[in-house]
Amino acid sequence: MGMDPATPPFSGFDFPHRTYGRSLMVHADCFHWLRRMPDNSIDAVVTDPPYGIREYTARELEQRQWGRTGIWRVPPSFDGNKRAPLPRFTALDAGERQTVRQFFHEWTTTLLPKLKPGAHVFVACNAFMSQLVFSSLMDGGLEFRTQIIRLVQTLRGGDRPKLGEQDFPDVCSLPRGGYEPWGLFRKPLPKGMPLRECLQVHGTGGLRRRMDGKPFLDVIPSERTPRRERHVANHPSLKPQSLMRQLVWSALPLGEGIVVDPFMGSGSTIAAAEAVGYRSIGIERHSDYYTLAGKAVPQLHALATHGATDTLSGHNGQAQLELEAGTSVEPVAHHLVVATGVDAGCDGAAAGG
Repeated sequence: MGMDPATPPFSGFDFPHRTYGRSLMVHADCFHWLRRMPDNSIDAVVTDPPYGIREYTARELEQRQWGRTGIWRVPPSFDGNKRAPLPRFTALDAGERQTVRQFFHEWTTTLLPKLKPGAHVFVACNAFMSQLVFSSLMDGGLEFRTQIIRLVQTLRGGDRPKLGEQDFPDVCSLPRGGYEPWGLFRKPLPKGMPLRECLQVHGTGGLRRRMDGKPFLDVIPSERTPRRERHVANHPSLKPQSLMRQLVWSALPLGEGIVVDPFMGSGSTIAAAEAVGYRSIGIERHSDYYTLAGKAVPQLHALATHGATDTLSGHNGQAQLELEAGTSVEPVAHHLVVATGVDAGCDGAAAGG
């Protein structure tokens, strides 16, 4: 079975694509796909784009796979724990940083007309790159609203100088990271239109409250991505479902519309949308990650996490979420199956993570 017959159609156009539940996964460059979308058609974007221009090139991915030096730094083990490779964005020179700026500016100007007025855009980043990336999005026309801070203590950062660990044992190159910034942006409301009217006309402009009536918070205590999720989706920047389900839930203020992830990667945004009962579209240009998402999304969707319940509300079958720490989360269940399209190669380099 394909899409829910009650779901309005949305298109992968002539790109290879597959469906799962309420969602569509498209194998395409997001720039190409976005340019074919109707204007004022996207309700929200939740995405973890490429932070730089080098980390997902074929050469750097090969270096990462074999543990060689490059932009992917492979940290030493710590207390028996093998640490995941981490991009060294300090390796970007001035020209590459300008290319990053141009990339995100072009992406924003391509995306902006496709968003409904008041549509929110959630963009994952890191502390080192956030100023560069966020300013580029604002220059492209998006309205900066705030940062959402994901509190997560990892083993990243705090390393001694590379090749100088023995000579400088009391020095660390950077503080050990304890948070991840997400930029929250919005397409500007039409001049003179109040939020109330934007919600009435477009169903956008605000953020969905938690089911206990409390507002969505800009600081979210989080966790490192659980091993069971990494086992399902071996992607270097996989975000935990316990985080993604909260972000995706908040993105549609009325619980209606379509959430788009232009840099789908292994599909964590799509799985989160399925879990909370939303429709979604994921775009991925890298063939390996597109194939991975087709396998991973059903499994990630089926996982219970922490922070919400599986009770269905009476309003359009959307999932009720109770975003209190420690509450077991069961996903919204459905019985639709994956419909696989013909998989054709895009560019050898990935556009996102």
